[in-house]
Amino acid sequence: MQKFFLLCFILFLSIPSNAQNPDRKIDSLIQSEFKESNGPGGVFLVSQKGKPVYKKAFGMANLELDAKLNTNSIFQIGSMTKQFTAIAILMLEEQGKLKVDDPISKYIPSYPNGNNITIHHLLTHTSGIKDFTKMKTISDIAQKEMTPEQMVDFFKNEPVDDAPGEKFEYNNSGYVVLGYIIELTSGGTYEDFIKKNIFDKIGMTNSYYASDRKVIKNRAYGYHKKSSGYVNKTVINFSVPFSSGSLMSTLDDMLKWQNALNQNLLLSQKNKMKAFTKYKLNNGQEIEYGYGWHLKNINGIATREHGGSVFGFKSMAVYIPSEDIYVLGFSNCDCNSPTQLVKDIAKLSVENLKNIK
Repeated sequence: MQKFFLLCFILFLSIPSNAQNPDRKIDSLIQSEFKESNGPGGVFLVSQKGKPVYKKAFGMANLELDAKLNTNSIFQIGSMTKQFTAIAILMLEEQGKLKVDDPISKYIPSYPNGNNITIHHLLTHTSGIKDFTKMKTISDIAQKEMTPEQMVDFFKNEPVDDAPGEKFEYNNSGYVVLGYIIELTSGGTYEDFIKKNIFDKIGMTNSYYASDRKVIKNRAYGYHKKSSGYVNKTVINFSVPFSSGSLMSTLDDMLKWQNALNQNLLLSQKNKMKAFTKYKLNNGQEIEYGYGWHLKNINGIATREHGGSVFGFKSMAVYIPSEDIYVLGFSNCDCNSPTQLVKDIAKLSVENLKNIK
């Protein structure tokens, strides 16, 4: 009997520590990038079959108040906002208020070449219109309160980069136009549509249209890193990124979002899958983008993913449909990107699942 227990103990010791405790490997990956426990940090989540299997916070939420991040901290999610904008468009299509094949001139008659640019082109970043974030005059409006119409007017007369459908070029302007169309077809504001039809419906109680004026409990503050040290993030008016990048959320709320998509709580299965279809350019070339998601792969396993970057914050999420694995990371300093980390954690999670099987 003693020999039996000795053998079991030897076998246990021979198992790699990472296999004994996968959390340690994830911790190690994160801490290799987020090294300063007293600096801005990040929060990370891994879920499998809709349930969290890893959730931790690293670093500080507010340097001035010496407040630590926690897994309920609220972050600006930047361009992950585009997922919500895309699904909102599909919800309006399901309600019969628009069609993705509609030309945008149907809603914005004054838009140049609007007869040839469709909502589909905006959703897939193939419209060819100028990305306002690349315009030199962006600094002139960055801190101004802009209406959606004023935002569209800001860039609509700029020379186009390509003809509609000719090229995939990531484009924030397209998603601003989508937000304006949501307002025109729903009869309310973009903020209200997202809150009533998504946040409230699926219980995302800690998600908001971003504001620097509202008192938001558990807010993570954003930072930049300079040669002299950390500084508070640059102030912008959130009416500028608007429906391309102005939402805030938490790990748990974003898991609710992913689960709601999986369970078809917001859209029918048929309409939902429009967001996760790879579309083609005019020449027949397939692009790795649907509506609001990059459609890529990890070692040949299909993924749906998107990141975000806005002053002081970065975000990244990867979903693996075949394994129902969701990996999410937020950072409150734009000096620390969770993008590659989240991809590495997703890859590790798939490997761990295979080892268990």
